Formats: sequence, structure tokens, C-alpha cells
Amino acid sequence: MPASATNLNRHGAAVQLNRELSVGSAVLVRNKRGVEVGARVVAQLAATRGLPTYAIEFLEIDEKTSNFWGIRFPSNNN
Repeated sequence: MPASATNLNRHGAAVQLNRELSVGSAVLVRNKRGVEVGARVVAQLAATRGLPTYAIEFLEIDEKTSNFWGIRFPSNNN
């Protein structure tokens, strides 16, 4: 199902899609390179033009999720 991700971070994102999701539900997220990871819906943030936006967090932080968005985030070891 097509969705749009915004507010990307190393732990998840905000995702807008044309379907209702329940907070706490597990979802499978696929990026444009075809990589899939498991995530959990942690909150419903808003609804814009009738499309709900949800906060999701990755179920595991590993090699797949560390580069899932194709962005290099700053290290936590500052």
C-alpha cells in the first residue's frame, strides 16, 4: 500500500497513508530500494486532507534499519 514517510530518523518516521491503523499494531515497511523491515505504530499524529499520519518505530535496530532511509544519521557517540 503506498505511503509517504516524513520526519525520518534512525528509529522510524512519520508515515501518511490512506488507511486507518491501530496504535500498537505491527506493520511491514518497504523502502524504494525494496528493503523491508518490521515496525510498530506508536501514535496517530494527525489527519491532513483525510489522510492519517502515524508515528512508527522500527522493531529492531540493526544493519537493515541503520541505512533504511538511505541517510547517514550522526553518531550517538558524541
